[in-house]
Amino acid sequence: MHHFNYRNGQLSAEQVPLSRIAEVAGTPTYVYSKATLTRHFKAFEKALGGREHLICYSVKANGNLAILKLMGQLGGGADVVSGGELYLALKAGIPGSKICFSGVGKTEKELVMALESKILMFNVESLPELETLNRVAGGMGLRAPVAIRVNPDVDPLTHPYISTGLKQNKFGLDVKRALTAYQKAMNMLNLEVVGLDCHIGSQLTGMTPFVETVRRLRALLERIEAEGLKLRYLDLGGGLGITYRDEEPPSPDEYASTLAREMEGLETALILEPGRVMVGNAGILLTRVLYLKETDEKRFIIVDAAMNDLIRPGLYGAYHDIIPVKAPGSPEGTFDVVGPICESTDWLARDRTMPRVEPGDLLAVMSAGAYGYAMASNFNARPRPAEVMVSGSRLAVVRERETMEDLVRGQLCPDFLLEGE
Repeated sequence: MHHFNYRNGQLSAEQVPLSRIAEVAGTPTYVYSKATLTRHFKAFEKALGGREHLICYSVKANGNLAILKLMGQLGGGADVVSGGELYLALKAGIPGSKICFSGVGKTEKELVMALESKILMFNVESLPELETLNRVAGGMGLRAPVAIRVNPDVDPLTHPYISTGLKQNKFGLDVKRALTAYQKAMNMLNLEVVGLDCHIGSQLTGMTPFVETVRRLRALLERIEAEGLKLRYLDLGGGLGITYRDEEPPSPDEYASTLAREMEGLETALILEPGRVMVGNAGILLTRVLYLKETDEKRFIIVDAAMNDLIRPGLYGAYHDIIPVKAPGSPEGTFDVVGPICESTDWLARDRTMPRVEPGDLLAVMSAGAYGYAMASNFNARPRPAEVMVSGSRLAVVRERETMEDLVRGQLCPDFLLEGE
């Protein structure tokens, strides 16, 4: 569910017409609905109300400070995978005690930063990382709270690029090695073993992979407890999908109640790391039609948004619905919706049935709140778009559009190129 609907013939974000946002912020611009973000978070909170839990929003999905601030105000924590994401979460006011640090390649500098921030726990992904963290924590006179990330070899039935829980993936440790890691961690003086972590992939649309994962982790928990170690947290990661086209993913209530049933009898607190399901349908990419072009083979709608703004279609072949901001008429035909980038992969839709549009018309690329701006770039020296958040009848620019000056910020001309001037 989301709060982007037609009002008086104009597509609006809550009560704000998208045409007004285009006037204020220009295009392309990402637009987020506070009401949708809030509803998604509260749906999880309500569904998990009967069990001790913490929702750690996955910052990688969308790290805008306004979104992070809202998640923190609603009571959430953060799942981070870099020092930069940790910085963003702290900057937004999320306390370190509600932050989990995942990722296969944490640097010593990032470990120090996280220890100084007194985070909830490190989700450790390898034995060398475990040893490094023990050494770094010891050098600071601290004990690091750790969970071991387990790779359960469960097929998430999703796109291979966003699968993380198969044995060929780079993430985590298999069950046998994980048990060895726990045994070693128990004997490391500067580590406090507090949890068990897992994440099997993104955009999952069925409960079977989650159920299979919990059952495998439960068996591992029993083996760990047999070693004399009582864990406080079971972190099941995120991965719950959203509707982009015709998918029918489980609702948060079905998801949470199923997990609770599978965890019955376990005393561990539950940590979840939802990202896409929180922000995906809470955001759209607003773009303007530049040209219409026709060849012998194709008809094209050329817009001012491109793969540097939203790379998911070109990278994954992902589907995003694209609808006119003015209430559409009857379909006119089949078009490719493409951007100005000099790459054949620069497309937002292929062979898409579209209503009649004209240069200057506004289009909304739906379900773009997750992995949209987060994966944006300056390819072709294009400034990244603005971001706007809407609350009822109010709007606020929550990230200014980059300028041409931003493209060269930090770049320096070496002396040896200036000597001939």
